[in-house]
Amino acid sequence: MSTEPGYAAPTVTVATSLPKRAQSSVLIVPVVTGLGGEAGDGSPTVVGGPFLDAEAIGEIGVVLRALGAKGGAEQVTRLHVPSLAVGSVLAVGLGAPRDEWPADVIRRAAGVAARSLSGVDTVITTLTELDLEAAIEGLILGSYRFTEFRSAKEAALSKIIALSTAAGAKKDAARATAIATAVATARDFVNTPPSHLFPGEFAKRAEALGETAGLKVEVLDEKALAKAGYGGIIGVGKGSSRPPRLVRLAYRGAKGKGGKTVALVGKGVTFDTGGISIKPAASMHHMTSDMGGAAAVIATVVLAAKQGLPIDVIATVPMAENMPSSTAQRPGDVLTQYGGVTVEVLNTDAEGRLILADAIVRACEDQPDYLIETSTLTGAQTVALGGRTPGVMGSEDFRDRVARISQAEGENAWPMPLPDELKDDLKSTVADLANVSSQRFAGMLVAGVYLREFVADGVQWAHIDIAGPAYNTSGPWGYTPKGGTGVPTRTMFAVLEDIAANG
Repeated sequence: MSTEPGYAAPTVTVATSLPKRAQSSVLIVPVVTGLGGEAGDGSPTVVGGPFLDAEAIGEIGVVLRALGAKGGAEQVTRLHVPSLAVGSVLAVGLGAPRDEWPADVIRRAAGVAARSLSGVDTVITTLTELDLEAAIEGLILGSYRFTEFRSAKEAALSKIIALSTAAGAKKDAARATAIATAVATARDFVNTPPSHLFPGEFAKRAEALGETAGLKVEVLDEKALAKAGYGGIIGVGKGSSRPPRLVRLAYRGAKGKGGKTVALVGKGVTFDTGGISIKPAASMHHMTSDMGGAAAVIATVVLAAKQGLPIDVIATVPMAENMPSSTAQRPGDVLTQYGGVTVEVLNTDAEGRLILADAIVRACEDQPDYLIETSTLTGAQTVALGGRTPGVMGSEDFRDRVARISQAEGENAWPMPLPDELKDDLKSTVADLANVSSQRFAGMLVAGVYLREFVADGVQWAHIDIAGPAYNTSGPWGYTPKGGTGVPTRTMFAVLEDIAANG
């Protein structure tokens, strides 16, 4: 187990053949629907490389036919194969045969397989012959459990043996492990209850992660924030007995070689009651996830440093707890955002944009080429796109680039417009802006228009609204558990890689 802060992932070993003695392990093999069997009865066919001989493949086919398995997508069947030196075999369905497998099909299959093997210590898999990185990511993320507060802790997956004949397999496996570990670290942050993860503690944990990765870390407490004029962060946090923070994590990978600079900003509201504009009680406990954007940003900048990307990445992470009290800001108050814009706070539950505006202005002082901001910003995101599809707004070209990369990564963000006419809905009678519109329509887009006001001219930017996708309130699916998902860590890292490669 790792002694470093953050999630401790299973150990991944790459092998080119099955271990001779692995009686305590489970072998995961992919199967597809086909015409197996002498009668052409449509029983599944094993795929995934040269690791199984004809006898073993035949035995697997016989048992699957006897059990009525069809190899449908993400169908799992556990069986015993006497000719193999493993404890058991888990067949996971991929659906109909294909010439090429989309990465997320393999990732989801691996995740379903891992979720079905509760208490198993070691797995071996041939899924990695189809897509090594996707399979490893799926296995790690599918086996993820948050058990910090459980008295009885079941055995966790601690070792993955990835069977692969691909060139560079060890390097690819290490990269996949690092990405999945970053996602799991973000999940851990989101799943930690607000009793234990408040702004001061969140800042300490972010600082520890950053220092371990060799980042330059700066933490502003409530006194420093007030002195510097961070009115949005102070305003949101003033109702809580646990004061706000601003954390800055800087990775300098360009080393003066003309590489791009990317700013990351993430919303870190460690719990959101709505403040004086209090939320309904029924689902308020889900607001432990209102720092999902911050969690993903912290995980991403640390991952960028560990992977040595040849760009500069600077994360600016505002953290606050939005509580109602005698010191809380009121509907109708006016605050001054960092940089001087005054805002009439018509709704204290539209608090995310207030802390983000401060952070965006500060991030733009670093003169980045690109700015990516992500947050659990609006319930309107889930109304428009549901619980699994983030909305992306911003500079059109960069917005579309981020959405395209997100879809390739399986996080499936979708580009959304920022109609200019919506700015009229943010007019205030007493200040430069109001923090909400008087209309109930286009809430996600209105929030994006608000944030656009604080982005410096010339900066390509994208805002990723993850209100639904950051926290799964229903049952697990694929490699996604109930609770924190880690979205959009993989999207942001893939965008950083794309910028490093293509500018």
